[in-house]
Amino acid sequence: MSRKGRRVISDALHIAVYTLLGAAVVLLAGFAYYVRSQPELSIWHRAQLDREFTADSQVEDFAGYLDLEERLFAQLDEQVYRQVPTGPEQVLNRYSRGSLADPRRWPTPWNRSFEHPSQTPRAGVLLLHGLSDSPYSMRALGERLAAEQAWVVGLRVPGHGTAPSGLVSVRWQDMSAAVVLAVRHLRGAIGDAPLYLVGYSNGGALAVEYSLSALADASLPLPQGIVLMSPEIGVAKAAALASGLDRLGRLLGLEKLAWTSIEPEYDTFKYNSFATNAGDVAYRITARIQQQLDALNRTGKLTEMPRILAFQSAVDATVTAPDLVKHLLARLPSAGNELVLFDINRRAGIEPMLKQDPGAVFGPMLKERNLGFDLTLVTNASVDSTDVVARHKRHGDSTVTTTAAVGQWPQGVYSLAHIALPFSPQDPLYGGPDAAESPGLQLGNVALRGERGVLRVAGGVLLRMHWNPFYEHVENRVVAFMGLKP
Repeated sequence: MSRKGRRVISDALHIAVYTLLGAAVVLLAGFAYYVRSQPELSIWHRAQLDREFTADSQVEDFAGYLDLEERLFAQLDEQVYRQVPTGPEQVLNRYSRGSLADPRRWPTPWNRSFEHPSQTPRAGVLLLHGLSDSPYSMRALGERLAAEQAWVVGLRVPGHGTAPSGLVSVRWQDMSAAVVLAVRHLRGAIGDAPLYLVGYSNGGALAVEYSLSALADASLPLPQGIVLMSPEIGVAKAAALASGLDRLGRLLGLEKLAWTSIEPEYDTFKYNSFATNAGDVAYRITARIQQQLDALNRTGKLTEMPRILAFQSAVDATVTAPDLVKHLLARLPSAGNELVLFDINRRAGIEPMLKQDPGAVFGPMLKERNLGFDLTLVTNASVDSTDVVARHKRHGDSTVTTTAAVGQWPQGVYSLAHIALPFSPQDPLYGGPDAAESPGLQLGNVALRGERGVLRVAGGVLLRMHWNPFYEHVENRVVAFMGLKP
């Protein structure tokens, strides 16, 4: 090649390198501008609550966990509540004393762990809530099970119930260690009575992870059964980028990168803001479950897996029914496992507006003879009716039977949602038109109307289904599954 040719190639390479560097600088500057333009962080995003339980805490039992929890909430009061002003402008601020969202308006501190003992326990039940959630989400089910003479513990999972900053550094190992303490406490309290775990969303992942750990470790009490609601079994691989974004934010001095969303904190018992680390926690615990399943499958121990009763909405923006089937139910032996799937409202005429009809996924499952678990589809009795029935197919059988009506779709509702399953229509905070009186806010029936782009909270968040019209069916199925029917 001539000298002139080499010079042309060299110049072209230099131009390409400088162009790429320039584009990188522009992108980085644009990204930094975008991050800095996000809402400002508040004291509840920055609070350093170092009295939270971790897997490294010197805590030996559940009583010690509760003692530490007491000190944690005293620290929360000192670092956050005492620093936040009060007054009319703070009326919707969860962290302003006396506001409509103030947890102290409620007679029971549902952001903390709770327990319903029984003098003659017929079972022991551990209730595990979801990410950014609190024990409040398991309140109604806990009260029903206690009425059926179960000894119930609702665990406040580490990182929750305090301030959103609790999710910035929590690890799945911290959550798992807390579950172990609670299970051992329950086993000691109930003697030889059967033990059950109930997990909602991330609590479902914790329930499965614990049960798989108990199969591999004989020192851990093995439950007789597991109930899952909208369980976090499969999450997008993009969630694994969360920890990288967090580290990048610290490197660049962009602390807002520690947050997927920064929202006003108006929900009394749930964080509205979401830390990137929480997404990383979800990814890691679901990956851990797959590793456990692989290891136990090789040793043949999966045949001893406790029975599972799982409830899932056919449409769910957080986790999906196909993930639950592919990554858990289809991997387990056929030993009395069941999936209860809530269809969309076929009477609503919503099909033309759907991005994808979930029937394309579960329709073939109803016809599959070799399905390795029971399947119950809660759906319209017909396309002309809002009455809802349960269509049931046993594993290994192609026959579908239909039960009597289990409820009706309310007017104007086209589906359930990830957050709806554990909440009754009468729930005082998240319930619908017939909700019980709330000591503060009532979020389940909000229907604000106006121009888009005005509110700091997206309209879709407010209109998302918060309650389950078929909650009574869920509750009755759980009671029957645990053998607690009178």
